[in-house]
Amino acid sequence: MDTRFAISKYPDAAHVTAHLDKLIKSPIYTIKPDVLKAYEEEYFDKKCAKSKEMIAEARNIIPGGVQHNLAFNYPFPLVFTKAEGEYLYDIDGNRYLDFLQAGGPTVLGSNPPAVREQVKELLDTCGPSTGLFHEFEYKLAKKISDSMETVEMFRMLGSGTEACMAAARVARLATKNKNIVKMGGAYHGWSDQLAYGIRVPGSKFTQANDVPLYLFSHTQEFFPNDIDSLEKVLRKNQLNGGTAAVYMEPVGPESGTRPLDFEFNKEVERLCRKYGALLIFDEVVTGFRIGMAGAQGYFGVSPDLTIFGKVIAGGYPGAGGIGGKKEYMKYLGAGLDGSTKVKKALIGGTMAATPLSCVAGYYTLEEIDRTNACQKAGQMGDRLTLGLRKLIKKYNLPFVAFNQGSICHLETVGTMHFSIDWSKPWTIPSVLSATSERKKEMEHMGAAYMAEGLVTLAGSRLYTSAAYTPERIDEALAAFDRVFANVARKPKN
Repeated sequence: MDTRFAISKYPDAAHVTAHLDKLIKSPIYTIKPDVLKAYEEEYFDKKCAKSKEMIAEARNIIPGGVQHNLAFNYPFPLVFTKAEGEYLYDIDGNRYLDFLQAGGPTVLGSNPPAVREQVKELLDTCGPSTGLFHEFEYKLAKKISDSMETVEMFRMLGSGTEACMAAARVARLATKNKNIVKMGGAYHGWSDQLAYGIRVPGSKFTQANDVPLYLFSHTQEFFPNDIDSLEKVLRKNQLNGGTAAVYMEPVGPESGTRPLDFEFNKEVERLCRKYGALLIFDEVVTGFRIGMAGAQGYFGVSPDLTIFGKVIAGGYPGAGGIGGKKEYMKYLGAGLDGSTKVKKALIGGTMAATPLSCVAGYYTLEEIDRTNACQKAGQMGDRLTLGLRKLIKKYNLPFVAFNQGSICHLETVGTMHFSIDWSKPWTIPSVLSATSERKKEMEHMGAAYMAEGLVTLAGSRLYTSAAYTPERIDEALAAFDRVFANVARKPKN
């Protein structure tokens, strides 16, 4: 197993959690209103005029003006036209340091030549899709299987959401059980059954508008870092159809925004074995970012199924898949092959495993492996996080900065750290109100970062890539310094 991992030192989850607990009980500190207004007028209105004009037109034909959730930014989405290495460029010609990284998959940085040239050659000879088998379907699957010990077989799909859906169907067929249990606060795609307990642990169905409640009759959640809450659910399920699978992100929900104790994954694995449930690792973000062996290799855990996302197509379309042990993957046989005497899970995907996505994915993983990109990106994450902590101390702010390798977190308001206790239903409105207020201020901080040339994920998460250098990280820290210098306690209404 490849033991080159992005994480040099795993964060003390209890210590981080204590600071996050303190953060959400503290007054809100955010960008000063007059400074935010100046950013809006002097930067966004003047220097991003083409973006503003295009988004205004786009809103007439695209709901909200953009097609992707991550593109929503305050005060309006910017239009990006070029991505290269650690940089993004907008339609007005402004350059930004990219810490969004397309939501995490571009471990090499954006549009790496080593991958791009192979994609060009494919387009010249084959085209993006044929609907038939291509040699790189095998090469990509073998590369993934060779990298992760538990992935004995791999089937590619069109997205992480599709892979999460497929995993649930496989788990039910394999175990003959009904219930799906997930870690509260985690996002496993937007399918009906898994749109439960997302963003805020304990939120149950409250974040899934228009999903009929009966669709959640066999879905439950448990609280991060609370092994007793998981066992309670598993024990209860024994009397109601059993548990087919337990889903979790190995570093914690929302890419480790709520970090897990190092041993927690092993405890979850122990309970899955005890209660006959499949352990499903969602490695959409951690797979080939924490290391070639995945987070499962880092934590020394053996999930039954693994969910993959964007990185296995190198950021190109068709980015998702499911891998795992042969005894479970046999339920995913494609086509009309009748050699396996088992019922097959109902899944599809006309544009899954296209030559384009498989070539891009294979050469991306080869390049990550060859250049030790995971570890390099993790070192840049360490440098960024250490620098952010120094700035937080410099300005005496209640902010919290921590990282799991190249997955970095800058929590200024703690929006994702709230939870809902259904034994105290009278507290639910106040929790939802607090998260809404703090989300707004998180967006304001994100706008300030953007105006200073920093693209982040919702103003609170930052991914580093192997394209970064110490000089570029220090450049980013100087921009954060300029923002933090203009942060103050928000006045009470």
